[in-house]
Amino acid sequence: MSRVCELTGAKANNGMAVSHSHIRTKKLQQVNLQKRRLWWEEGKKWVNIKISTKALKSIQKVGLDKFAKSNGVDLKKF
Repeated sequence: MSRVCELTGAKANNGMAVSHSHIRTKKLQQVNLQKRRLWWEEGKKWVNIKISTKALKSIQKVGLDKFAKSNGVDLKKF
């Protein structure tokens, strides 16, 4: 399975590794994904999600249900 955040859809970015002699080689900048078990208050259950750390920080700020609704994700699938 690909490395994609299940809430935001964040995935790898194409970038360049630049050496001291300025030779450029392609590289992938992967998303920092974590497997987390989060409590969904409205559904009264635990939800297992593969989520990026940026999304996790936003969830701590606004709440899981509100963040999922703003990104158009149905938590009942998890």
